[in-house]
Amino acid sequence: MNGNDDLVGIYEVAKIAGVTPAAVVNWRSRHPDFPPPVSELKSGPVFILGQVRKWLKKRRTNMATVIATINLKGGVGKTTITVALGEMLSEAFRKAVLIIDLDPQTNATTMLIGEEKWKKLNDEGHTLARLFQDALFDDPEERRFDLEQTLQKGVSNVRDVRTLDLIPSSLDLIDVQDRLAMIPSGRFFANNPTEVLRRAVRLILDEYDFVLIDCPPNLGLITLNGLRISDGYIIPTIPDVLSTYGIPQIVTRVHDFAENIGEPVEPYGIVVSKYQGNSSLHGRTLKQLREDRDKYPHVFETVIPQSNAMSESAEFSKTNTLRQKYQYDGRYNLLRALTKEIMEVVC
Repeated sequence: MNGNDDLVGIYEVAKIAGVTPAAVVNWRSRHPDFPPPVSELKSGPVFILGQVRKWLKKRRTNMATVIATINLKGGVGKTTITVALGEMLSEAFRKAVLIIDLDPQTNATTMLIGEEKWKKLNDEGHTLARLFQDALFDDPEERRFDLEQTLQKGVSNVRDVRTLDLIPSSLDLIDVQDRLAMIPSGRFFANNPTEVLRRAVRLILDEYDFVLIDCPPNLGLITLNGLRISDGYIIPTIPDVLSTYGIPQIVTRVHDFAENIGEPVEPYGIVVSKYQGNSSLHGRTLKQLREDRDKYPHVFETVIPQSNAMSESAEFSKTNTLRQKYQYDGRYNLLRALTKEIMEVVC
């Protein structure tokens, strides 16, 4: 347990699950595996939120699937894949999606809302940098992060993408990360530096079907904040030596982190991007990724090739459909197939 933010009562559980309080009371009496309360107050039982969410998810109740995207190497298509998945889940599969941009490069943010709007939000302090800066203050009165103002609804430059929201990033995260380890411990040591994001967004996660977290290309505290709320992660990569070298380290470190927090964070698989069919190196590396299951996690069958359409998709220019965005050259169908594959693995 990590402080009072982890505790919920019957009414909060009902709200998260989208049922009545009476239904939660029924679950307690009918299901022996329902999480036991940590305390019985006059107002009712109190539960640990993480345990309740895991139980609800196991029962296929309406719970968000939270997926982090990570690679220790930059330039592998991580952000482009994240945004494409978010848009595809929204447009093609009619899912409610939230993208949380934890990468200080802010590429996902500018792809979805444009640089002009991002600058305005950044100047007003309505990005994740404000959240992590607030964590450095022991006095709650010094904290100014406003989730309602920061959460951007109905983002994307594609008209038909209507159910995609964003929590934007900021270049200022670069300066904050190294200072996070120095945050005041707080009362009863409740201010764990890997819990900052979870405490801020825990009550809105289950308003979505999917939450995608674009992590920085490292395993620092900002990334660990993303992994802390994730059910699992995908690893976009170019099939070459430099891009795949750190994958075993990612799997090992995330496994150790998951054991430390006592909750699973599953390696859902590797997404091969920027693939060049005429490259013998890419062919050999892809074969190795698929065959060496002791060293690498599952590799998704759908491979995203190198293309101008994928590169140009990073530009914030208005378009009507995702098919137009990816220029009718098969990229739409590939991204749709990849999205469907990921849904089948994680759900």
